Amino acid sequence: MLFIQIGGYCCSEGVPIGTGYEVQVAFIFQTYPGRDSYGATCNLQHASKTATEFPNCNRIIFEVWCKYLRSLYIFLILFQITLFGCLTANAQDNAPKYSNEFLSIGVGARALGMSNSQVGIVDDVTSAYWNPAGLTDLAYPYEVSLMHASYFAGIANYDYGALAAKIDDNSSFGLSVYRFGVDNIPNTLELIDNDGNIRYDRIKSFSVADYAFMASYARKSAGYKGLRYGANVKIIRRIAGDFASATGFGFDIGAQYDHNLWKLGLMARDITSTFNFWSFNNSELEEVFLATNNEIPENSLEITLPKFIIAVSRNFIINEKFQALAEFDADITTDGKRNVLVKSNLISIDPHIGGELNYRELVFFRLGVGNIQKMSGFDKIDALTFQPNLGIGVKLKRLHIDYALSKLNLEDTVYSNIFSLKLSIDKQNM
Repeated sequence: MLFIQIGGYCCSEGVPIGTGYEVQVAFIFQTYPGRDSYGATCNLQHASKTATEFPNCNRIIFEVWCKYLRSLYIFLILFQITLFGCLTANAQDNAPKYSNEFLSIGVGARALGMSNSQVGIVDDVTSAYWNPAGLTDLAYPYEVSLMHASYFAGIANYDYGALAAKIDDNSSFGLSVYRFGVDNIPNTLELIDNDGNIRYDRIKSFSVADYAFMASYARKSAGYKGLRYGANVKIIRRIAGDFASATGFGFDIGAQYDHNLWKLGLMARDITSTFNFWSFNNSELEEVFLATNNEIPENSLEITLPKFIIAVSRNFIINEKFQALAEFDADITTDGKRNVLVKSNLISIDPHIGGELNYRELVFFRLGVGNIQKMSGFDKIDALTFQPNLGIGVKLKRLHIDYALSKLNLEDTVYSNIFSLKLSIDKQNM
């Protein structure tokens, strides 16, 4: 059994030091944030020790006896790591909301048709994006996936490609690339020449694009049956023509656990915060900025705060021909108040749910509900709104063709037709 102790500590002068989370399984894992910083020190301590070490502190103890010791222990450790990353990142004053938001769109028409409810059930090449732990459940030694989507009536294009491979029966790796961009933007800075003439031949074009390159590794736990875990290392590249560019890096971790027909998932994105280093080329724009009384941009650092997703899913065996599954996800962001169902200045929670029905695992029907918000009308009465998504899929031997009718989580955007392909490859076919 697992003993959990959550304590808040306060010195005798009444100055709050912080909160500690202790997971005790023969030993205690303790974290005590410092009084003047978000730093932490860790110490291992035998479970028989008592609170006598802290004679000047008051302790609030919450004890829970848990049935499933092994899986819950690992998930609590992952949650503690994520929470520590959130506290550290929140100390940064220059962390904006929606940083690197192109990596929140999603990949794969299957997932988009289910409103991005994938963290618990994903088990193919797209796991590198949704939850790297799912890479250990590849059905074949190699899988390749491609997707293209157009948004804003074709103005913006989103492209994705990935490769995943098994290393052995217990581990896998993946490589994936992402691009979201607007191309062929007219540059009219030189439209008028020095003599005041309009010169259309001097119009050039440029692109504004965001890129991400991701390497993933996943492994099955040797000591905990049904538990899988994985991690991503990602490099970010963002460009705005010749005017500005940024380079960044970050890490993700994820875990999945199976128990009978139930599945649990945890995905922690940007666990240590992702840092983008921006540089600006003001040689072409400085004159324009000064003429319009705009501030000249300076080289700066952009920080993406941690985000974690928890998932619960279940499979349903209807009969020999039909099976179904349903998943509930909750996206927890730490970059301030967002316009989602549950929001606060510290965290915001965006729930979404998806389901899938398949016939002999050959034809798939999908439905999802997301972007759940409270919107105020002209009568100033809050109304609950949501965004439905749907999709279908066909499996032709080792080729999966998926379609989704979905859109970005924006109120005024139109639905897009999204297609994705997935090909499974056996070593005998190479």
